[in-house]
Order: sequence, then C-alpha cells, then structure tokens
Amino acid sequence: MSLLSKALTRRGFASNLREKMGGIITERQKQVTAFKKEHANTVIGEVTIGAVMGGMRGLPGMHYETSKLDANEGIAYRGHSLREVQAKGPKTIPGGEPIPEGVLWLLLTGQFPSESEIKDFKEELYQRGSLTAEQEQLIKSFPKDMHAMTQFSAGILMCQPSSHFMKAYQNGVHKSKYWESTFEDALDVCAKVSRIAAIVFHNKYGDNTKIPDRDAALDYGANYAN
Repeated sequence: MSLLSKALTRRGFASNLREKMGGIITERQKQVTAFKKEHANTVIGEVTIGAVMGGMRGLPGMHYETSKLDANEGIAYRGHSLREVQAKGPKTIPGGEPIPEGVLWLLLTGQFPSESEIKDFKEELYQRGSLTAEQEQLIKSFPKDMHAMTQFSAGILMCQPSSHFMKAYQNGVHKSKYWESTFEDALDVCAKVSRIAAIVFHNKYGDNTKIPDRDAALDYGANYAN
C-alpha cells in the first residue's frame, strides 16, 4: 500500500461524503416510498404509435433529479444553471473554470462542496483513479483499428472484478442498502474513466508507450489533459 493510500485510509476521505449521502438517501427513500404509495396509479401521459416509432420521443419514462434540459434555459445541474455552476463551483485556478470534482459532488449531493470537502474529495478521486498494471496493459493491447468507444467500454468492463456491488449482492445485502456499494462503484468508475480514456486516446492517435503518469498535484481535468 502506498503512502498516499495509507493516508487516505487513515483519514477516511470517503466518510464525509458517504455520511452526507447516507442522510440524503435515507430521507429520499422515505419520500419515494410515500410518493409511490400515493401516486402509483396516476396517469402521466399517453402512448402513441408515432411516439413509439420515433424512439419514445416525448414520453415520460424515467424519474431523475440530477439534471434538467430546458429548450430555452439550457441544462441545469440540481437546479443550478451552468452560469451558476460556473460562478459557484470550486476552482483550482482563481477565476478559472469549475473542476469536475466539484460538479460531481454537486450532482451527488445537490450542494456545492466546502473548501475542505473538495480538497479531500480531489485526493480521494485521485486515489480511486489508479488502474492496475495488468488493466493498463490490457487496454494498451487493443488493436489500433478498434473503435475508440469500444476500447473505452471494454476498459471500464475490465474493472468489474473489483465491483463493490457484485460482492455485496453475492453476500445477500438488503436492497435498502444497495446504494452503499453502488455509491462506491460509481465513485470508482468516475475516478478511473479519465485514465482509461487517456490510454485509449494514445492507442488511437498517439504512442501508448509514452503516456505521462498521473500526478497527485493535479486536479482531475488537468491530469486528463496532461
């Protein structure tokens, strides 16, 4: 275990976000149960052949809260317009653009992180973002003519053996606790995809023997760009 890994384990960076998410999800579970009980048979639209043949266009088929796309106002994250996110989101460079870690925190919690929260979260995502030497070598072995998105998808699937949800499910976890292992997997995937995408880019357009190492001093976006 690296010194950074030991420090992360010792300081428990995941605990603050996990505790915050635990409170939010527990409350939302109660709200969703009550909402389903009251409105389970409520009709919210009609299905036409035209809509079905058009790829379900215009049909309400899923409930989600993380983002909303308005034809006039554009996209909003957790009720905050992109201009608000741009102004309020945490930044590495004063006056710069908001960093991905802060936007992810907002999507998860509905709140902008504090200075201490984003500091810890940046370090945690960096730690979670490492791939094993075997995983990196497998991704680098993909043929150059394989489509980039195929390589990317395969790279993510290679991480499946370390899935927290898989282990929890096999151990019979109660469905009310599904969120805990799903939360861990979601953070792992979000952390690892930038490295996977970087390797795929070099596979297709560069030299995959000269990919710069990740740098703990850089934020998520800067590491990917590097």
